[in-house]
Amino acid sequence: MKIREYHAPRWNEAIIHELSTPGERGFIPPRSEQEIKKRVGQGSSLIPDSMKRKQKPDLPELSQAQVLRHYLRLSQMTLGMELDIDLGVGTCTMKYSPKINEELAGMIKDIHPMQPEETIQGLLELAYEFGDVFLREISGMDAFTFQPPGGSAGCYNNALIMRKYHADRGEAHRDEVITTIYSHPCDAATPATAGYKVITLYPDPETGLPDTEALKEAVGPRTAGCFITNPEDIGIFNKNIDEWTSIIHDAGGLCSYDQANANALLGVTRAREAGFDMLFFNLHKTFSSPHGSSGPGSAAVGVTEELEEYLPVPVIIKKDGGYALDYDRPKSIGKIRDFMGNLPVVVRSYAWCMALGAKGLRAAAEVSMLNNQYLVEKVKKIKGVSLTYPAKRVDQARWSLEEMKEETGVGISDVNRRVVDYGIQSYFMSHHPWLIPEPFTPEPAETYSKADIDYWCAVLEKISEEAYSDPELVKSAPHNSSIHKMDWDGFNDPDRWAMSWRAYRRKQ
Repeated sequence: MKIREYHAPRWNEAIIHELSTPGERGFIPPRSEQEIKKRVGQGSSLIPDSMKRKQKPDLPELSQAQVLRHYLRLSQMTLGMELDIDLGVGTCTMKYSPKINEELAGMIKDIHPMQPEETIQGLLELAYEFGDVFLREISGMDAFTFQPPGGSAGCYNNALIMRKYHADRGEAHRDEVITTIYSHPCDAATPATAGYKVITLYPDPETGLPDTEALKEAVGPRTAGCFITNPEDIGIFNKNIDEWTSIIHDAGGLCSYDQANANALLGVTRAREAGFDMLFFNLHKTFSSPHGSSGPGSAAVGVTEELEEYLPVPVIIKKDGGYALDYDRPKSIGKIRDFMGNLPVVVRSYAWCMALGAKGLRAAAEVSMLNNQYLVEKVKKIKGVSLTYPAKRVDQARWSLEEMKEETGVGISDVNRRVVDYGIQSYFMSHHPWLIPEPFTPEPAETYSKADIDYWCAVLEKISEEAYSDPELVKSAPHNSSIHKMDWDGFNDPDRWAMSWRAYRRKQ
């Protein structure tokens, strides 16, 4: 396959504050009607003195044209879903999101979160139906909330529910949860944040599957439950997962399913039949709402009827022929997010499911699995690449460049920078710790074509050839990006971090 030429623009663009010129304006707001009628002069005279700033905000001063140029230049230097093939971002599920869904989500932009319930009945009905009909059918859970803003927040939500459930039963002594090393790191981190002691199990060295015998030894009277990802982060699906949940239940614990990535499972398997008591989906992954990295996200948390009373408030309910927000839930874990959560994400996901229907969701899962199997067959033929454990992966696989590193000195970070030179967004390597050396985790999902996968593999094969013939070319990459190889020294030094313009200016 012919590899296309690519070279990013490089504008050496300054921070927008540095482009500021005193007196430049992009928009001058008109005087308010109230101001005109009362002829009170400046609108600021209507603001009480106690609410007025002592100093004007330090905002950049630019014309509309300058602002437009600035952000267009930045966009030209950025690779993303609209420009390239980003199937390399495994466990995050970058997939195409239909643009009509953006228009639909935009229709609720003018709704104020404090509006009376009777004025937002359509939105409440949509959110209720998405949880009570769609996600309930997909998962087998009985009730949902959309308050958590992302997967880790959803996982933490479940840890709080688990803790309150055991406390209500007089079993607050249950202070241990079990997870696996290949589950997402949040499955250990969030229970720990909720006050639990975390027991981490390692895989069978032959299969890569979680060790069932180790689980039997780990459970006991202090077991509160388990937090687990299935498929694991490396892509292996544990077909014996119902045995795991039975072991936890027999010990008196609950089972929380990290189903942030469910691309290959929609309409194929359900959490209910696997024995789980609660789960969370990432709507900004599986359900085709764009993944924003720190927002805009939404974790849809689902629970069984036994745990429904612990969901965070408010819960959307049917009442008097309409829909209402129910805050009167004495056993609720409380409020974990402003208002009702990030509902534009729910609207996008609802639209996606409505467009596909039940058969379409199942087809999406089947294509996701098919794409990954095709990718596996092509990648395993590339020199220097290996796949740890023999089991088949469902919709992603964690590969290793350990062999290439040993033979050429070219490692995963080098290759990750080099792919950018061919117009491909850098890929996801692995969560820490790196139990698989020199890892990378591509995930084709269902929206990538055979041609997309062929091109991605052709680039990887080309870089493998370069690593064995001219390793310095790969090590010094990228060459065609807007920013060439960066010096990472000091990036982990908090004294150099600047989280705002004010901090940046102070540290300069």
